[in-house]
Amino acid sequence: MIYIFDVDGTLTKSRNKMDLSFAQFFYDFTEHNRVWLISGSDKDKTIEQVGGTIWNKVERAYQCSGNQLYQAGKLIKENKFELPIQTRVCLEAFLTESKYPHRYGNHIEERPGMVNFSVVGRNCTQEQREDYFAWDKKNKEREKFAWELRERYNFLKVTIGGEISIDITEIGKDKGQIIYDIHDVQEDFSFFGDRLEPGGNDYSMKLSYMHYRKTPPKKKREKPKIKGTFYPVKTWRDTQELLYSI
Repeated sequence: MIYIFDVDGTLTKSRNKMDLSFAQFFYDFTEHNRVWLISGSDKDKTIEQVGGTIWNKVERAYQCSGNQLYQAGKLIKENKFELPIQTRVCLEAFLTESKYPHRYGNHIEERPGMVNFSVVGRNCTQEQREDYFAWDKKNKEREKFAWELRERYNFLKVTIGGEISIDITEIGKDKGQIIYDIHDVQEDFSFFGDRLEPGGNDYSMKLSYMHYRKTPPKKKREKPKIKGTFYPVKTWRDTQELLYSI
């Protein structure tokens, strides 16, 4: 069995460090189980959150929504993605249109294989992040912007990630792309994520898995299909409770 974890909202509070007691529990869990991480963030941000000891301990760390793969601290693969000019212009227009009154810089962040867009800006403090998240819950701004992007650019995958942002990738280059890596190692898996609802950036894992299960084998001797279980969580405490019960 492989245990696969999203990071923000699943192992940590969004963009925060792991709770110390949970970090010790989770490290012990990795000692006895096959553990993979998958995050929309890059390597450095993930290490800030879970710590270098855990990050280096897990069997695989998928960064930037699966567009980078690290094993034993070494970069194994990386996808490239260049944001189309017309899409960048659209994102800049969203910044002007947004009714949220505050901006804290770094609104369009290019990462390997993806782009992260945030109206409030990734330079915001935790308090500013929580203020935008509460405002967005009422006003559904990210849902509106994500829907507009999908309507205009059907060659892009647009999902809502974390508390303040939108993730943009090429079709097929989201978190769901790792399903076939799991198939290759021939292990069933359990996935834990806080955005497993349609439109959330963990939902692509579920969608890709459902497509994988329905697709008939191309060859008679193809490897047998693996099985997956999905656990929706809202906090690291939910994750810990589930792991205690396994």
